Amino acid sequence: MMKRFFLLAIVSLLALPVFAQTTLPLTGPLLAINTVDQDAILLYDMANDSYRELHFGNRDHFVWDFSPDGCRILFTLADGTELPTLYSAKLDGSDQQPMVEYSDAPVGEWGVWEPDWSPTGKIAFTMIRNDGDERTTHIAWVPAEGGVPEFYSVTGSEYTPIWSNDGQWLVYVSYSERVAGANVFATAVPTSEPAPGQAEVQVSLLNEADAWVVSADGETKYALTNFPTGSVSMPRWSPDGELVGFVFSPSGNNDTVWMIANQANSIPTQLSFQWHLALDLTWLPDSTAMIGALRDFKGVTANLLYQVPLVGNADEVATQYLSELSLSHADYPRFSPDGRYLVTRSAYELMLIDLQTRQVTSLDARTLGNTPAIWSPEAFAGEAACD
Repeated sequence: MMKRFFLLAIVSLLALPVFAQTTLPLTGPLLAINTVDQDAILLYDMANDSYRELHFGNRDHFVWDFSPDGCRILFTLADGTELPTLYSAKLDGSDQQPMVEYSDAPVGEWGVWEPDWSPTGKIAFTMIRNDGDERTTHIAWVPAEGGVPEFYSVTGSEYTPIWSNDGQWLVYVSYSERVAGANVFATAVPTSEPAPGQAEVQVSLLNEADAWVVSADGETKYALTNFPTGSVSMPRWSPDGELVGFVFSPSGNNDTVWMIANQANSIPTQLSFQWHLALDLTWLPDSTAMIGALRDFKGVTANLLYQVPLVGNADEVATQYLSELSLSHADYPRFSPDGRYLVTRSAYELMLIDLQTRQVTSLDARTLGNTPAIWSPEAFAGEAACD
């Protein structure tokens, strides 16, 4: 039903008039958003309720972040199934700059995904490289002005780099092959040797992930989680940088919410126990709880926003967040840097919520889609203050 709604909504966009773009300098706070067709990037200026549409050729656009001062956007461009290329540009679309220089593989055999711009300037990302039928993914970084990448990870199956709010630590997930276990906390019983003349029993292997942390200077690195089976995803720093929330899945789409302190050999804390489907996870601005977009949770099929406390069994004590607003099929909740606003998807629409007044604004139909909106940083002082 939701898929049908989404397709109908896309078709209906073809009949919509194009909104007028602002020619005034952007004031902020800003939201950067992918268009539904990923043919442009939209900048929404809350100060004057206006939009600016940026086009960078006939390629798939995907916006990821702002520079620490908010004066540039970070985005990837891709043509069909080709690997994406990383760029930055000013807020008016000028001064488009490639951010990664790499000569160890031919153009088209490498690309960039999931970039995150640290408040200290470094840009971390997943570096994708193809070598025949083999594909490797490493966590790499370049300085704010771009350049030749340096690498944080070595195994070749890492994803999802996310900086802590102070830019001193980077969390990511690293996959490895494991023998399938009988349950969430058990490895498989070793297979006995086959009898003479019998074929050897093939062992089933799973590709599963744990969370890792590395310091910005690369000098300190450790496995943050160490589950014998199962997989970690969606690592999320608490705003104070002391904790990392994450989703642990003993098997595919059977998710639970956890947290762990950012220290080597820390013991993780399980917050939810009944399996559900986690679509996204974030923290309250004061680090006192997490907000999850959870489906099949507490007997409710639809994905709603839930406030997950840091103590107790979330299956019993978690509460629906902003329940009075009736946000249906919610996803990608993102708080503004000052904590006053929340932007979230609700049935693919992008909703802007003033958490003080509870006023809800539905953004322009061209923001309809299934990707998160990106907030400009707190340091953004308006486009007029940019160089």
